[in-house]
Amino acid sequence: MISAMLSRFSHDLAIDLGTANTCIFARGRGIVVSEPSIVALNKVNGRIEAVGTEAKEMLGRTPSNITAIKPMKDGVIADFEAAERMLTHFIRKAHKRSGWLRPRVVIGVPSEITQVERRAVKDSAMRAKASEVYLIEEAMAAAIGAGMPITEASGNMVVDIGGGTTDIAVISLAGVVYGKSVRVAGNELDDAIIAHARKAHNLLVGERTAEQIKIEIGSAFPLETPITMEVKGRHLTEGRPKTVTMDDTEIRKALTEPVRAIVQAVHDALERIPPELSADIFDRGIILTGGGSMLKSLDKRLREETGLPVQLAEDPLSSVVLGAGKMLSDFNLLRRISLD
Repeated sequence: MISAMLSRFSHDLAIDLGTANTCIFARGRGIVVSEPSIVALNKVNGRIEAVGTEAKEMLGRTPSNITAIKPMKDGVIADFEAAERMLTHFIRKAHKRSGWLRPRVVIGVPSEITQVERRAVKDSAMRAKASEVYLIEEAMAAAIGAGMPITEASGNMVVDIGGGTTDIAVISLAGVVYGKSVRVAGNELDDAIIAHARKAHNLLVGERTAEQIKIEIGSAFPLETPITMEVKGRHLTEGRPKTVTMDDTEIRKALTEPVRAIVQAVHDALERIPPELSADIFDRGIILTGGGSMLKSLDKRLREETGLPVQLAEDPLSSVVLGAGKMLSDFNLLRRISLD
């Protein structure tokens, strides 16, 4: 009775600690935090000036004493201290109230994360005042969040394209039959656009502009209606601000390599799974989740390349955190699928 009451008032959280974005799901309240994984640090006094959305606004616009840090790289912690401070900030924000609450936390991590990287994520969460930490594979969480029947004896294939990694998994009976994590995802697409602007237009653009170009005119397959965009940046030789017009065709060409790498990883997965599960996937198709999966016509490109039905999850950006959130009310399943 007491434990039932305690769990009813529990403050458990599910966290999708992404390279580009961090989302937090609070039990009973849904998604309470969805902000960029960025910390603005004052180099002079070591103080955190801003976290998340506020820190992203500062990107490329900070005075020399303030530096914008991305604690996550390729889905894992690159800067331990910044990650811890970011997590503490977001957990506090999720609770809005007293600082003495110590929630149980479920965190989604890339499928091929090393023991050392797992330890780093757990330690960061514990120092950010979590009482218990459970790690689950992002692709598994994404599949649950997308509503796939993962406990059935049939193959479910999910491709989760985040900021730092693309996680591909084939799941059956609540277990990952095949799991692969490739470090090509949304950030690589942005980098390819920055390189293209420099090479083709002699234009220097920042990360935020590259992301905007990707969202507005980026695509993985020819579009029915051509689209263009005016892009502002700094001319490399003239050194002054300049505006150029870019179109979807040139950006699609610029994205050829990273998109090909993602498609190839899906092909590899299809070649390595047991034949019985292949038949299931042939019937059910592939579900795409993650922010990177929202690249225009990526589903069409994968459909063309694999010959399988491919569909975008209902809420691709939140699939991982929603799946991890569902685990907060199903501790038996959580124990079965958690990594430790």
